[in-house]
Amino acid sequence: MTHREILEALAGLLAALFTALLSTTIVANALPTIIADLDGSQTAYAWVITTALLANAASTPIWGKLADLFNKKLLVQLSIVIFVVGSMIAGLAHNVPLLLAARVIQGIGMGGLTALVVAIIGSIVSPRERGRYSGYMGAVMAVSMSGGPILGGVIVDSPLGWRWCFFVCVPLAVVALVLLQRTLHIATVRKQNVSIDWLGALLLTAGVSVLLIWVSFAGKADYYAWASKETAILVAVGVVLLALTVLVESRAKDPVIPLKIVTERTTGLAIIASIAVGVGMFGATTFLGQYFQTARAFSPTAAGVLTIPMVAGMLVGSVASGQLITRFGKWKPFVVGGSILLVVGFALLSTIDHATHLWLVGIFIAIIGLGMGSMMQNLVLAVQNTVRLQHIGAASSSVAFFRTFGGAIGVSVLGSVLASRVADLSAQGLSALGVPAGSSGGGSLDLSALPAPVVEVIRASYGDATGRIFLIATFCGIVAAIAVALLPNRPLRRTLDIEQPTPVEHTAERSVPAPDAGEAAPARTEQR
Repeated sequence: MTHREILEALAGLLAALFTALLSTTIVANALPTIIADLDGSQTAYAWVITTALLANAASTPIWGKLADLFNKKLLVQLSIVIFVVGSMIAGLAHNVPLLLAARVIQGIGMGGLTALVVAIIGSIVSPRERGRYSGYMGAVMAVSMSGGPILGGVIVDSPLGWRWCFFVCVPLAVVALVLLQRTLHIATVRKQNVSIDWLGALLLTAGVSVLLIWVSFAGKADYYAWASKETAILVAVGVVLLALTVLVESRAKDPVIPLKIVTERTTGLAIIASIAVGVGMFGATTFLGQYFQTARAFSPTAAGVLTIPMVAGMLVGSVASGQLITRFGKWKPFVVGGSILLVVGFALLSTIDHATHLWLVGIFIAIIGLGMGSMMQNLVLAVQNTVRLQHIGAASSSVAFFRTFGGAIGVSVLGSVLASRVADLSAQGLSALGVPAGSSGGGSLDLSALPAPVVEVIRASYGDATGRIFLIATFCGIVAAIAVALLPNRPLRRTLDIEQPTPVEHTAERSVPAPDAGEAAPARTEQR
């Protein structure tokens, strides 16, 4: 395909990806208002994000496997339709449980877009040239992450209300469908005797869900302690389910997560790094909006504007690294450099409190953005460079799965830590005022109903507790840095598929019958 044909095909793909990413970021700044309106708690706040990420993660490898078996264009369009259905239900939700169910449907659609867009790009562009197009994808991600919070804030502050944060994605999805129909033309690959590993997918989802439920509610006064019978049961069930997943995947004809691909050195290390990146990325973006609104008392619109430095860093990091990788053919320096920037940014952000200067916070999150932009798509590129074209969907979706899985864990764990820390700091502050504090760390986020002195204590508690969660993210960043440092530095191939090695032709000697009299004597042996 020519550069122009590739760009035409990318138009619809990137429009679909933009719609899915926008739905995530547009909700981030609206969440404080949504949860307050639906009378939810801090735990519900984290689970609105976690459920979508979990459904995204669980469905991503299934979409990736389907991409290796069926028409990718039809699958992308199907994932958009599923996403639209989830968005409509979320916009009409009147309570938290219905909103969570809608977010699951949205997550399934987002999982398809996440896996299929990367797989299709990998099937039409060689790894050496893919850096340029990965840069375009990174730019779309950056624009959606910058425009989403601002647009979400404007919608929440307008007469439209927070429900239009979900409805606004519907016309964008329709536009993406039309573009895909007109611009994306790829051959349909039909395979016989196809089987989908539904049991493996079910066990994987169940195991992850049980562990996330345990993390979300452990340590809460209204639920159970970290060291308790409930903890032991949930952890044991989760570990057993994941162990059964590995057993089933090792025997399945078409496993959802091919163990041979996942255990390959490059893919394995990229997965470890992606988990750590997901913990930091989704955790940071989720709770930064809450920090600006709850701790610093900014409006949703202003909170969106304040996150622009991080998105600008992502835009510069993704586009610049993609162009330079295509020019020089070297990817590892950018991934290693991005991991170092990520660690530095999280470490600096762990020092913030309710009184930190905003320009300092902007610098810190810009550094994080540079690191994430240099790592995310380039880790996928490194993996795609090591697998055959027929496995590119499964390999790409595996990395995306574990990154989103890390994000779901990150949001759940960091949300639990934040709630517990806020409860402790609030209790101390309220006792100083002579006000009896509640024992639960997941209290209501509707601050408008509280007296002014209590509101000040709650805001200071959220601001001072936020640094703790970024300290945890720093350790995750260190793990990612170690993993990418150990990645094999393989040169990027210029072909779409891995070329089969030419068979080595061995020499063999065979006897030749003796010549008849009068004939010229040929050589006694022939070499083949």
